[in-house]
Amino acid sequence: MSRTRITPVGAMLWLLCGATWAATLGGLEGGNIRKDILDPKRFGGVANFSTFLLDRSSGMLFLGARDAILSVDTNNLDKPPLNITWDVPEEKRRSCVAKGKTEVDCHNYIRLLEFLEEGSIYVCGTYAFDPQCAFLELSTFTLKKAKDGGVQMETGKGKCPFEPSQHYTAVMAGGILYTAATSNFLGTLFDISRATGLEQERIRTERSINWLSDPEFVSSAFIQQSADSNPTGDDDKIYFFFTEVAKEYDLYTKVKVPRVARVCKSDVGGMKTLQRRWTTFLKAQLVCEDKPSGQRYNILTDVFTMQHTQGDPSSTHFYGLFTSQWEHEELSAVCVFSLSDINKVMDGPFKELKKTCENWINPEPIPTPRPGQCLNNALKAEGFESSLKLPDKVLTFVRDHPLMENSVTAAPLLVRKRIRYTKLAVTQAGSGEEPTRAVLHLGTDRGELHQVAVVGQNATLLREMSLFTAQEPVNNILLHKGQALVGSPLSLARVQAEGCALYPNCEVCARARGLGCVWKEDACRVTAKPGPGDTVEDALMKCDTKDERCHPSPRELKVSMGLHLLLPCVQLSPRPCSWEHPPHRHTRQHHSNLEVTVTEETLGKYICTCQEVGPANRDPVPCRRGIYHLTGEDPSLGGTVARAGSRHVLAIYILVFVAGLVFGVFFLYFITRRHSIRRQGHHLPDNSLSSEKGRDLLGSSATPQSPSSASLLSEGFRLTEKRNGTETSTTTATLFSNQGNGGHHGNSYTGNLIHSNPSNGHGNSLYSNCNTSSSGMKFSSEILAADMLDGRTGERERVRSEGGGRESGEGNEVDEGLQDGLAEGIKGLEEELASFPMFKSPAPLAKCEESSI
Repeated sequence: MSRTRITPVGAMLWLLCGATWAATLGGLEGGNIRKDILDPKRFGGVANFSTFLLDRSSGMLFLGARDAILSVDTNNLDKPPLNITWDVPEEKRRSCVAKGKTEVDCHNYIRLLEFLEEGSIYVCGTYAFDPQCAFLELSTFTLKKAKDGGVQMETGKGKCPFEPSQHYTAVMAGGILYTAATSNFLGTLFDISRATGLEQERIRTERSINWLSDPEFVSSAFIQQSADSNPTGDDDKIYFFFTEVAKEYDLYTKVKVPRVARVCKSDVGGMKTLQRRWTTFLKAQLVCEDKPSGQRYNILTDVFTMQHTQGDPSSTHFYGLFTSQWEHEELSAVCVFSLSDINKVMDGPFKELKKTCENWINPEPIPTPRPGQCLNNALKAEGFESSLKLPDKVLTFVRDHPLMENSVTAAPLLVRKRIRYTKLAVTQAGSGEEPTRAVLHLGTDRGELHQVAVVGQNATLLREMSLFTAQEPVNNILLHKGQALVGSPLSLARVQAEGCALYPNCEVCARARGLGCVWKEDACRVTAKPGPGDTVEDALMKCDTKDERCHPSPRELKVSMGLHLLLPCVQLSPRPCSWEHPPHRHTRQHHSNLEVTVTEETLGKYICTCQEVGPANRDPVPCRRGIYHLTGEDPSLGGTVARAGSRHVLAIYILVFVAGLVFGVFFLYFITRRHSIRRQGHHLPDNSLSSEKGRDLLGSSATPQSPSSASLLSEGFRLTEKRNGTETSTTTATLFSNQGNGGHHGNSYTGNLIHSNPSNGHGNSLYSNCNTSSSGMKFSSEILAADMLDGRTGERERVRSEGGGRESGEGNEVDEGLQDGLAEGIKGLEEELASFPMFKSPAPLAKCEESSI
């Protein structure tokens, strides 16, 4: 049976493991199940456990860690673990860091532990990005020494990954190691190879994207044919499971697909074509798809291999753990594939890319003997005793067509939303005649172990156990003598995994009815297998109501306004759940859970009701799974503050609106006075505004714009000023803003002018001209007059074209009289505005100084 190599977690987990906090409102607890946990203190500072190897005869568990190998007696966890240190010299670590790697990665992470026939263990580690292998003597639990007294090592390239976080898998077949790993320092070359044995028989995959396209290796398995069930003399096979980027799909993004690849144990490569390469390498796509919804799970994360009938390799099934590339939230699914289905696809048509039209088609013809076929008695009778004797046309074909046309398909046994499973192990509950009764042991990325009963095509969640902190994902699960050995990068747990006695109450025991459990005399006991009419629903109905299966206790939650709350609802079956809550639109259901945005409308009672699983010809049974009462922390205080704040804002709006009306009255007064001056016959001749000096007060545009009555005091105008012999043009700040309803956006005037002076070395200086009065505001009558007269340039041009012979002095007198009148009006406006409290200033403003930006 193969062991999956899971990526180790960095040493920073040491900082997180001691400070974990989690709050849940509901869930399935572990009950009175016995859990023995070894925390990091028991391992004396050793961390980053990534590889497990169990000696089933003695019960000794070997753990590969960072710079160390440990041995734990699973029969007596109180016994201190044995420890072997295998670290990297300081000089080599410094050299690794100098090549651009981190200090954390430049250690020796043990990624391979495999038994050898000589009573030793083959150990390989990353060894500061220079993989090395050594031999562990079981009798003395020491690493084999070299002549110089150090550890006897040999290269681990092709046997162990360079980087600790790289995906990797390996399996031992007949004393020969088969691996799937990266083979270079940069991690850009990938090989599935025979890594040990005779040098001439160490072969690997072809360096082609048609063979391996950016793969992430997951698991491997060696299927050894038995003599009784192998009349054709077929060769033993090694299967590799991985996820890679599909080359057969031409889409806008990279599409990942799960694969299963197969090689034959006696393959030694070709004579001319495919020298030192696999001649039997074939791969097929795994499809885990829920056909009714069309949801496909295309990322493979773990595989567990199990024979449904002991001693019969043909009954082997592969339980795959999947997630989806296209889902943004956490999602996990379990599909099971049979060995017979995989071999059927491998014996089917090949897939080919036709270069002319870029379409995949079935290739024709297929040469003889069939490409990729393992050696058997029939081929040996034809003279093909070895792969070295295969003809070139067969080898050329298999080199160009490693992918099969058909896929290995399966429907998911289990789909869990908002949960990410990391490891999978399976125990069989039925006999060989009933291989469809099993228990899935699933490890999560938050240190939990879930047990799911699978009976036929129905999956039922039995229990959820919290073993480690939320920062410790489960990365290893081994099943041994009714126990589950569960590991994380920092800890180890031993949990009882089999038997009806594990289920502490009637509800959990009833959900395990398909496994042969029944609740009798206040205990869960083993009974005969259920009959056609003996279902889980019937067993649940027989449970006493004191178990409160469908009568959960209400929970009162004091919440604050504006809080986003997620109310959980434990979904025990694939059927939907619904919520009852006060009528509002501030909720959003995430599968069975409910997200609530707390407002005054959302306070009240929330009830979650789920439908229990039943046969297709029966109505589902409703069951309440959660009742919550949301109450405010201090509703009266919050409402008072909100209403008081609303009144203050409304008062300010009314005050600003009144100020706008007063300003509008004075504005109409000035407009009326200007028209009265026109009617009195005072003409405006060409005055200083038409001279060069007067033009400096006009805008930079050639034709001044006449402001409308609504924007006379809201539009800024440009001024020019000479500094250091350079004429600059600037724009004043807006005098007043009278927009919207009543001009409630506020009225202000700062009087700040920003000039650009290229000759000062920086080009930008800030000059503030802050004039203050008792009201905190001061209008410049000179600027205002210029703006008022700017709109009358057209009138001046008309008078001048008529040739009026008035003296320039008369015109100046008229201008002076108009300016005096405007000054008096502005003064009265300032006094009038000063009477409003909103324009009063508590203290005079400080004098403004020149500063550079």
